[in-house]
Amino acid sequence: MSEIEKLQSDTFLQKLKFDEHGLIPAIIQDQADGAILMLGYMNRDSVVMTLEKNMVTFWSRSRQKYWTKGETSGNFLQVVEIYTDCDCDTVLVIAKPKGPTCHTGKRSCFSWQLDR
Repeated sequence: MSEIEKLQSDTFLQKLKFDEHGLIPAIIQDQADGAILMLGYMNRDSVVMTLEKNMVTFWSRSRQKYWTKGETSGNFLQVVEIYTDCDCDTVLVIAKPKGPTCHTGKRSCFSWQLDR
């Protein structure tokens, strides 16, 4: 028996638990090798836009507007699969990146490591 429970879009959306600001963290993972590419925030509408366009769309907390990753750089994140965790308070998007994900030009936003 698989541990993955597949849900229809409406059921998936109903399960999500958004915070007091109406946001949920979204971890973006590379389909090719599992690397974590970035973390962004989505509200209900940006989750719906992501599902409809099949491109990752966030809610920008600083600009207070929607943005589809890659709309200015061309480095889009094409959705492959979407999951939620057991508490339904985080989204994991498995994506196929079209170029570097980080605005610095690096493949991942997580490219600085603590030297221990």
